[in-house]
Amino acid sequence: MQFFNSSSRPRLPQSTYLLALAQAINLTAAVISVTIAAVIGTKLASTAALGTVPYGVQFAAVMMFTYPASMLMCRYGRRIIFCYGAIFLIVAGVVGYIAVTESNFILLIVAHGLLGIYIACANFYRFAAVDNLPSTIKSKGISLVVAGGVIAAIIGPVLASRLRSVIGYADFSLCYAALIGLGVVTLLIMANWHQDEIKLGVPGFESPSSSLVATNKWNLKIVAAIFTAAVGYFIMNLLMVQASLVMKNICSFDASSRAIQIHVLAMFVPSFLTGSLIAKKGLRYTLLLGFTLIVASAIFGMTPISYESVSISLLLLGLGWNLTYVGGGSLLAQCVSDRDRHRWQGINDSLIAGCATLGALIPAPLFSAIGWSNTNFLVLPLCFAGSILCWSTITIQQDQ
Repeated sequence: MQFFNSSSRPRLPQSTYLLALAQAINLTAAVISVTIAAVIGTKLASTAALGTVPYGVQFAAVMMFTYPASMLMCRYGRRIIFCYGAIFLIVAGVVGYIAVTESNFILLIVAHGLLGIYIACANFYRFAAVDNLPSTIKSKGISLVVAGGVIAAIIGPVLASRLRSVIGYADFSLCYAALIGLGVVTLLIMANWHQDEIKLGVPGFESPSSSLVATNKWNLKIVAAIFTAAVGYFIMNLLMVQASLVMKNICSFDASSRAIQIHVLAMFVPSFLTGSLIAKKGLRYTLLLGFTLIVASAIFGMTPISYESVSISLLLLGLGWNLTYVGGGSLLAQCVSDRDRHRWQGINDSLIAGCATLGALIPAPLFSAIGWSNTNFLVLPLCFAGSILCWSTITIQQDQ
């Protein structure tokens, strides 16, 4: 596979587009889970406070299996681990279907745990896309794969809504059954995806300086990369899950699904432009803009509760998440060498998963204890800390 045309201008290989499709499936499964997890969890749990436990266990599984998955990819290759992840998705669909049909809360937790293992593997699609890319287009590669979420934003809520209640089946059971089909399609994609050999010494391909990571030591740019992506994911999960609980009390399930759909579109549609934004304005500007949008989201969240205010908050939250997630991943890709990429990618995504897990476990307790508005207020210090870190760490010279 050639990365360069006759004029030596780098372009994305076809394998990147297959990974974008695989990412679309990954995020469709994730959108389905976030749309229904709290609702069905609250229905099956003995108390409402336990309603988000299955979703929290899902992210705990992501946290536990992310680093092992990265190390297994280092040893056996990405594709075989991606295939095993797809098998876990299929099993999660089977167990979830049985859990809902039998009204078994424990099995529901198991199903989301299995789904978390799949996500732990699938989250590396974006890094697999840039393993062999020249540094000048790494941001565009990550952005394209993350943009696969646009398909998820359209399909996920529609599947959840259409399959929520079907005559002859327990409510929401077919939502889990849909995961089986998504897993099968992922296996078909992986059967046709082949990772290209790393091409060194070509125009635009620059390995990061060994002084940054060859010693396996932390440096401030790596801290900034991980912090921005992890905190952005924590805030996004916390407010997104809690918003679903808020809307449960003020609107119908279909209206709630539409708001989540708008939120997910806001998360991924910008990915078609984020790579170009990073190339033109730099990573510091992109990350600071991301945190600014999250602050704006929190401000709307502190206004009187209404369907409109929650929807606008979710829209801004999605936009801010995109810039912090893609920007953080791009910064990490620039900071790590090919030799150490699996180690640092595993550490990065494990910490992101840990923050996402916390963001999935505490929405219900926080909602019960302090409410939606106060939860939004609590995220402001994290945004300010992230902004200060990015401003002080990523200089204009380094950005360029």
